[in-house]
Amino acid sequence: MGSHNVDFRWYALYVRERYEKIVASSLASKGYEVFLPIYRSKRRWSDRSKIIEVPLFSRYVICKFDFRNRLPILIVPGVHFVVGFGQTATPVDPAELDAVRIAVDSGLPCEPWPYVKAGQWVRVEYGALAGLEGFVVEVKKAFKLVISVDLLGRSVAVELDRNAVRPISQPQAVHSSLVAR
Repeated sequence: MGSHNVDFRWYALYVRERYEKIVASSLASKGYEVFLPIYRSKRRWSDRSKIIEVPLFSRYVICKFDFRNRLPILIVPGVHFVVGFGQTATPVDPAELDAVRIAVDSGLPCEPWPYVKAGQWVRVEYGALAGLEGFVVEVKKAFKLVISVDLLGRSVAVELDRNAVRPISQPQAVHSSLVAR
């Protein structure tokens, strides 16, 4: 697809419920670069429980393409629309996607998290998340770093060693994507 072209940007696609993997597979088979972060979730039924892989951002698939040539994307079964504000599609901030990739690739447990925007800024000093800046939340005596994708209004929480962070007065990165309180 030539995704190295400067007109190719990452866009969020809003898709039919539970069609994230189908849409991602279809787009990848057409040669598009797709990002569908997943996490492992324990689900319980009346007779059993099972660990399954579920998209971190339900109903969203991230795809890199030239927006001027969006028709092949929009005709993929399950794709509803390209996310944006008003009538204008808005690219996803690549720094936010990189932060989500780092968290998912770290091997540390990740999970969807309610979208948050305010709190104490920290910088991770060491470990798999070293160099990332953001906010910290405490849940059941465990500390988590919350990574947000502003355009989607969604966040992801990744476990964090609280001793690995150093408080900072303000974000040092221009578009830091990690948040918490």
